[in-house]
Amino acid sequence: MTYEATSPEDYINQTPEARHDALKKLRHIIKDNLPKGFEEGMIYKMIGYYVPHSVYPDGYHCDPKTPLPFMSFASQKNSINLYHSGIYAKKELHDWFVSEYPKHCSRKLDMGKSCIRFKKVEEIPYELIGELTRKMTCEEWIDIYETALKKK
Repeated sequence: MTYEATSPEDYINQTPEARHDALKKLRHIIKDNLPKGFEEGMIYKMIGYYVPHSVYPDGYHCDPKTPLPFMSFASQKNSINLYHSGIYAKKELHDWFVSEYPKHCSRKLDMGKSCIRFKKVEEIPYELIGELTRKMTCEEWIDIYETALKKK
């Protein structure tokens, strides 16, 4: 599902009402734990957190007009999905998250490379997501990103 939202508030208001509280809480937990340097806004038709051009002028290599993406979340047809580029790019962070998840949620982890799907909104592990959000600074993300680009 895609929404033509112009702001995070607009995005949440366009989603099914039954998801509003979960999306608001997810947004709140991310914003409260987001390291200095990242900004919130709309990116790829989702609520996103990214390195703004004021911090990283080069932007995203696929489209330099786009700020460097870091994490985002979206309301999909059957789930709320959290996307975190650091989990995909840093094995230690991925392994930490996979090992911590069962301590916070009784459901089996439903995860792709950088996508974590939550099919039951009442079982979103907000505390764990807050901790995940704090685990990577803006500077570390830029370093990981630039190192990966140099390898190509």
